[in-house]
Amino acid sequence: MGITMDFLVSRTAEILETGLLSLGLTPSDERMKCFSVYLSELKKWNKACNLTGIRNDEDIVIKHFLDSLLYLGPIPQGIVRVADIGSGAGFPGIPIKILRPELEMYLIEPSWKKAAFLRHITRQLKIKGIEIIEKRIEEITVNGELVTPVDVVLTRALFDITKFIQKTAHIVKRGGIFILNKGPKVKEELKKIGDLEYELLTVPLPQTDIMRSIVVVKAQSPVSG
Repeated sequence: MGITMDFLVSRTAEILETGLLSLGLTPSDERMKCFSVYLSELKKWNKACNLTGIRNDEDIVIKHFLDSLLYLGPIPQGIVRVADIGSGAGFPGIPIKILRPELEMYLIEPSWKKAAFLRHITRQLKIKGIEIIEKRIEEITVNGELVTPVDVVLTRALFDITKFIQKTAHIVKRGGIFILNKGPKVKEELKKIGDLEYELLTVPLPQTDIMRSIVVVKAQSPVSG
């Protein structure tokens, strides 16, 4: 896994490094290498598989890599089991894993093309402790695809908060959390979640004037299945 001199001196690398620092993260050589390879492979596969509509290098860094890292804040410290639902091209799961290698990460993605890319890029990055599950979330069970319930479920897919909780509650341990990145209608959606305990975090997306709404909901009901 290498990193090119062209990338190191590029505007893209400067944006990534500045963005990491603004999030309180260290842009180590190893992390920069991982993101360099990720960017390169994503662009190669995108030509054939249309993994993302964002194709400009700088936009990929900001709107995929850095945006994914906004989920880091609410994730508990230590060895935590995390499931990324509808992972697509690996967002937010893989950027999170690059920064928190101790996490046990499950990338749940039903599309075989996207799942194939996920297997490829995790091999390229030599990531350990990550598993790709090529199924819909509704098909996944504890004691089946998952040995035990996870501590955290998160997504960048366009789930309604209530529907996301309903679809994923069966794989989350009691006291675990759901994390979503929501748009301008977030407060309307939060009114519909009943008496569930939640936190709404408003955080800036680095290198932009965009504010993101990160919703963290605590799982209260016992796990079934």
